[in-house]
Order: sequence, then structure tokens, then C-alpha cells
Amino acid sequence: MSVRSRVLRYAGFVTLALFPAITALAQQTEIHRYDIYAGFAGFDTPWLSLTQHGFHTQEGMNLRPWLSVGFDYSEGSGNNKLTPSVLKPALQQQLAAEIQGLIALGQLPPGYQLIVPTHAFSQTFAMGPQLAYRHWKPVTLFVRPSLGAIRQKVTPHPTDPFATAVIAQLVPAGYKTDWQGFYGFGGGLDWNASNHFAIRAQTDVVYWDLFNDLLAHGSWTTRYSFGVTYRFGRNIAH
Repeated sequence: MSVRSRVLRYAGFVTLALFPAITALAQQTEIHRYDIYAGFAGFDTPWLSLTQHGFHTQEGMNLRPWLSVGFDYSEGSGNNKLTPSVLKPALQQQLAAEIQGLIALGQLPPGYQLIVPTHAFSQTFAMGPQLAYRHWKPVTLFVRPSLGAIRQKVTPHPTDPFATAVIAQLVPAGYKTDWQGFYGFGGGLDWNASNHFAIRAQTDVVYWDLFNDLLAHGSWTTRYSFGVTYRFGRNIAH
């Protein structure tokens, strides 16, 4: 089972286990003005077979018991293997013709497949509102729009002469960096361990269109995160 699956399953088990008890409890009466979150982050991009692990932090300010605004930053790195199938159709056709021609000349082995191991480092930056539901004292539920920007640096590591020549043409610098906006939605829950500390589990699903000069289309990425929240400042519940 992947780390993402374990985190999401754990969050579900916690919610189901606590639900019978928390529904009978009063709503929260102590809500601090500020909170800071830090924890583990993972990114899952199925179309590119890319899984990344890293760090996630959030800084928020509660304007109302049900409304907060804040800043969100996360980063992660991971490895995958790219093939022509993720490239623009015209580029796929060009590479297929070159490969078939070189196979016919005996310069590539029969059945050769272009596969390029790649390292990717991603950073996300977002700001915006978050809506909270505080009816149960032990648990805070929240949802939010996910709007921001993603920066990704990709470094290919070709393993044969033909792949090296292709990368030299497509990525002459030896790496490629791109910035794009993203949009989506997210949410999660805080288990309120005390008035100042909480354990947070959350996830976001976003769409981006990085490297659109090479890739056939954009992709959906799921970010999952698990960590600790610290709350401070005056009580705004009254």
C-alpha cells in the first residue's frame, strides 16, 4: 500500500472512529487568530507515473470562526521514466520515424523503445480562503479552493546514445524548468489534541499544464499531507 493510501485510510478510520462520540459534543469555543502547519507532503501524478515526497507548510489567519485566509507552500521530488507516449502527437510521430529508420539501418536493436529516466523537483505556491466547520470540539473539518502556481524542474538522465541525442535536441540545457498556474479543490480535518496543537490530515486535487511545448496535455495531481498545527493569538470565538 502506498504512503498516500495509508494516510488517506488512516484519516478515514480516525473520522469514523470519532464520529459517534463527537456528534454529541459541543462546538468549539476557543478559536485562535493564527495557526501554523508543517508536515510531510506527497504528490501523485498518475499520467506521468510520477510520485514525489517532500514538505508542506501553511500559515493562516482566522477572520471568522468559519473563514480563514492564508499562504500555502509545498515541495517534493521524485523519479519516473518518460516515454514518447506523453509527448505531443507530432513529436511522437517524428521520433517513431527516426527509431524505425535507425532499426532498419541496424543502428538500433529491433524492438528498441525510447525510455528516459527523469528526476523532477516541484514547488507549489498558493494563497486564498478556507472554510471551516467547528460544530464538534475534537475535530475541525475544512474545505478550500486550490488556486496557485507550480514550478517544476525536470532533469532527464538518458541511458543510451540515441536517448542522449534526443534529449540534447529537446532539452539542450540538460534540464527544463517551467512555471504554470493550477486550479482545483482540497480539504481535510484537524484532530484538536489541545487548545494550541492539532494533528492535520489533508489532500488537494489540482490540474496543471506544465511543459506544454512538449507534453501532449496537462495533468491532474493529488497532493496529500499529514502533520502538526500550532495555534496562537487571541480567541475570536466570542
